Amino acid sequence: VQLQASGGGSVQAGDSLRLSCTASGRTFSDYAVGWFRQAPGREREFVAAISRAGTVRNIANSVKGRFAISRDNLQNTVNLRMNSLKPEDTAVYYCAAKFTVTGAILTARHEYDNWGQGTLVTVSS
Repeated sequence: VQLQASGGGSVQAGDSLRLSCTASGRTFSDYAVGWFRQAPGREREFVAAISRAGTVRNIANSVKGRFAISRDNLQNTVNLRMNSLKPEDTAVYYCAAKFTVTGAILTARHEYDNWGQGTLVTVSS
């Protein structure tokens, strides 16, 4: 499956953004999807994950209450809604996908084998 992340940009602290991950090439509903981010000089970290049917979700503690993940399998899209953005949310955001036959969510980088190219989010104070 090929993934395309979009929706990044430069915003002010407190603003909102919606990132989208659009898939092509395979049956998207067969894939668990996750969002990760990587700030300059830091490791890529988990942000959010959603199961193939969208019934199970996990949000990292660092963004819980501000970020939400959802998916539309008919549109082959997973969205990451980011509210109340902070300067520390500045990073390149990546979506990733893994074929799965279960309803599991995946939160570790090494569990994913399909990655999008990343979209940059810059939050200024």
